[in-house]
Amino acid sequence: MKKFESVAMVPGSEKWEKAISRTEELYNPISGDTPMRSEFDRDYTRIINCNAYRRLKHKTQVFFSPKNDHICTRIEHVNLVESISNTISNYLGLNSELTRAIAVCHDIGHSPFGHQGERILSEIAQREYGEKFWHAGNGLHTVEDLELLADLNGHKKNLNLTYSVRDGILAHSGEPIKEGQKTRDEFIDLKEFNSSNKFAPYTWEACAVKIADNISYLGRDIEDAIEMKLINERDLYFFNKAIEKINVNNSSIIGYLIRDLCENSSIEEGMKFSEEAHEIMMKIRTFNNEKIYKHEKIQPTIRYFKVLMHEIFYILKNEYNGTATVRNIKKMKRYYPNLANRFATWLESYSNSDDREAEKYYNKVIYDLNKPEDYYRAIIDYMAGMTDQYIVNVYNEIVSF
Repeated sequence: MKKFESVAMVPGSEKWEKAISRTEELYNPISGDTPMRSEFDRDYTRIINCNAYRRLKHKTQVFFSPKNDHICTRIEHVNLVESISNTISNYLGLNSELTRAIAVCHDIGHSPFGHQGERILSEIAQREYGEKFWHAGNGLHTVEDLELLADLNGHKKNLNLTYSVRDGILAHSGEPIKEGQKTRDEFIDLKEFNSSNKFAPYTWEACAVKIADNISYLGRDIEDAIEMKLINERDLYFFNKAIEKINVNNSSIIGYLIRDLCENSSIEEGMKFSEEAHEIMMKIRTFNNEKIYKHEKIQPTIRYFKVLMHEIFYILKNEYNGTATVRNIKKMKRYYPNLANRFATWLESYSNSDDREAEKYYNKVIYDLNKPEDYYRAIIDYMAGMTDQYIVNVYNEIVSF
């Protein structure tokens, strides 16, 4: 039906030049030739070639360290959001290249251990330097400041994504608005975002990703919970009876919600579900919350995550010594060789450390080690980038003899 074709983010649209703007000019991949890719397609390939994207395959979605290979991880969730948002985008006539770019990096700022890990890092961050840690804000920080990609000369520089993709990372977090998700007109400094739903997305494509994110996990988490035996047939039987309209399985939920959204959305009222579909979605969310996310089997892992993450932070915090901190960390390799070597190298590349050889690095300095709070923030950033298994290995190195 292409109902949103007139507001798609394409050349000639009112917001186009601002939407494709970057913090710095991006190098021409083939100098003098006609570009082979659009601005958003370049963003997409830059994202899927960076390390933070690759690490998503070893980060928790809901279930920590499953032995079953068929349980959803963060990378599969990202792929599901890409698929769902692409269907919505194509049907409504939006720019699917932009939708795809936002979708593949919307969760790039997630910490290990999923939302539980996010809450723990936020507790530490608020205590140590008075700021919350939230995965969408960290996603922007990751693509703007932390992730590096080699240019044609082999120099590793920041990703430098377009404004609309960076906006989409921030704007994806939070529930879609029941009355209809709309866009904002203002071209704001993205650092003004500091919480979910503070601003509407800048593009309709980002709206599609935000809603796809809320659709994608509902049925998939139920499938995993059945596989992990957290939900039994009796639970599902009675829940199916309560819903009536659809069978509560991944295919039915996704198909029903996508079609309902596309049929009920309009430029005037925004992207929205019917009253019936919104009620069904909220019932499924409540069911998942009670039967899965609060299940007693998950509680021991949450306690484990807290001990692990607090201990790693404590060990690294104690090595602070201003701009000589990297030297202190390197001395730790007697006891913690893996943690000491890797964190020292990483911190050196992003800080004004005494050991930093400027000619080796082409990325910006983001930590002033004269400020303790900058160092504490660096620890949180480093931990947030770890995969589940890597952070467990770091903890085991700390407690082992």
